[in-house]
Amino acid sequence: MSTETVSVVICVYTEDRWGDILAAVASVRAQSLPAQETLLVVDHNATLLARLRKQYADDDTVTVLPNAGPRGLSAGRNTGIAASNGTVIAFLDDDAVAERDWLRHFVAAYEDPRVMAVGGRTMPAWASGRRPAWFPREFEWVVGCTYLGLPPGRVPVRNVLGGNASFRRTAFDAAGGFATGIGRDGDKRPLGCEETELCIRLRRARPDALLLIDDRAVIHHRVPPARERFGYFRTRCYAEGLSKALVARSVGAEAGLSAERRYTTRVLPSGVARGVRDALLGQVDGLARAGAIVAGLATTAAGYAVGTVRSRRGGRFVIATTAAGSDAPQQAEHNTKHRPGAVA
Repeated sequence: MSTETVSVVICVYTEDRWGDILAAVASVRAQSLPAQETLLVVDHNATLLARLRKQYADDDTVTVLPNAGPRGLSAGRNTGIAASNGTVIAFLDDDAVAERDWLRHFVAAYEDPRVMAVGGRTMPAWASGRRPAWFPREFEWVVGCTYLGLPPGRVPVRNVLGGNASFRRTAFDAAGGFATGIGRDGDKRPLGCEETELCIRLRRARPDALLLIDDRAVIHHRVPPARERFGYFRTRCYAEGLSKALVARSVGAEAGLSAERRYTTRVLPSGVARGVRDALLGQVDGLARAGAIVAGLATTAAGYAVGTVRSRRGGRFVIATTAAGSDAPQQAEHNTKHRPGAVA
C-alpha cells in the first residue's frame, strides 16, 4: 500500500470556463484513489475568487486561493505548491477532466524512489466533435494534448507536460518552482515550455532522477472552436518557438532542444510522408496535413529565431527558489543576456 498523499492543483483565471472548472474538480473527486486535497488557484480575478469560494464553502477537500505571484500560469502553480500538503503534487488543466484511475497510475509509479515526476496522456475533446481534417496528430501539442511521436506505455522522458503531470514534493525542494516569464498569461500569449525548463533543472539538480510518462493516466482536454482554426495553430507554433529559445538560452541548446531534434528529423518527416501517401491514394486531406506540418515547423523555427535574438538582448524570467517551503514563493530573477547558462 502506497504511503504517498496527493494534492491536486488546478489553476483558473476566467469565469468563461466556469462549467469546465466545476467538471475538473468533479473528476478529481471521482478518483479511485482519492486526493488529499484540491487547490483552486485563481489568477488575479477577484470576482472568480469570490464565486469559487462560495461554491466550495462547505467542501473541506477544496481550497480556493489567489495567485500570490505575478499574473500567469507558472506563478499560479507555484502558489499551489506552496499551499499544498501532499507528498505528491498533481496538476490538472482547468478545461480538462481526468479519468477515474488518473491519480492511481501516477502514485503507482512513485513506488520507485528514483521517480521525481510522472506525466500522463492528454486526449483532445474537439468542440466540433472531430479533429479538423487538416490538423496533424503530430501537432496536438498545439492544443495542449499528447502528440503522435511520443512512445507508448510507462517510459522515461526529458520532461512531462504541465497540464497533466505530477511531481514529488522533494523535486521542488531540489530544483525550485516554475519559472515565470516563460509560460502562459491567460490567453494573451499562448506561450509554453515552463515545465520543460523545470524538468531540465530538476535533472541537473538530481542526475539520478527518473521522469516518466504513463499513458494510462488519461485526461480529456477541451479544445474550443477558436483553437481548431489554422490561425491559432500558426500563432501557437510561433509562440512555442519563442518559448523554446528562452529555454535553450537558459539551460543550453543541447538540453533545451534534445527531444526536439528527434521530433523534427524523424517524427515530422514521417508525418509529411504519410500525408503525401494518403493524398496519392485519393485522400485529399492528406496533402493538407502534410502542408500543415511544414507550415507548423517553419513557423516554430521563425519564432525560435526571433526569440533567440530577443533573449540575447536580455530576456528575463524568474525562478521560484523555495516554492514548497513558505507561504508564498520567493523569487530569483535571471537575465539570459548576462547568464546564458543560468539555472536555479
